[in-house]
Parts: sequence; C-alpha cells; structure tokens
Amino acid sequence: MTKIKSDHVDTGLDQLDPAAHPARDAAHFRRILAARDSVAAAEQELRDAVRAAREAGDSWSVIGAAPDTTRQAAQQRFGN
Repeated sequence: MTKIKSDHVDTGLDQLDPAAHPARDAAHFRRILAARDSVAAAEQELRDAVRAAREAGDSWSVIGAAPDTTRQAAQQRFGN
C-alpha cells in the first residue's frame, strides 16, 4: 500500500472508482474549490480587520454595525 504524504488533503476524490465515474470536465469542481478558498481568505481578512479595529480602539458596537450585527454577536464571534 502506498503511503500518502502528511500534507495530503483528502477531498473525497481518492475514494472514486474511475470505472464507475467516467471522466468529465472538472470546471465546476475547480470553481467550487476556488470559491471555498475565496471564502476562507475573506474570513481571514474579516478577522484581521476586526483585530485591527479593536487595536485602534473601536468598540464592539461599531464593529458589529459593519456586518449588520449586534455588539454581542460581534464580540462572541470575534472576541477572544
């Protein structure tokens, strides 16, 4: 059995049987992966922006207003 490198991410494709799943254009799959990566990058940018706002002295009320949420929800989501 071949060992999989420790940095391998199992996307479920390893479980597919090529005989049962004929090859097709993977454009939609690649688009989903790209969107997932974009969401992850946007989420990180949001967290970085909130951290910078807090370091600058902005209140949780002001921070919560930006994503149209409450002070409590913003603090719960982004607070430490």
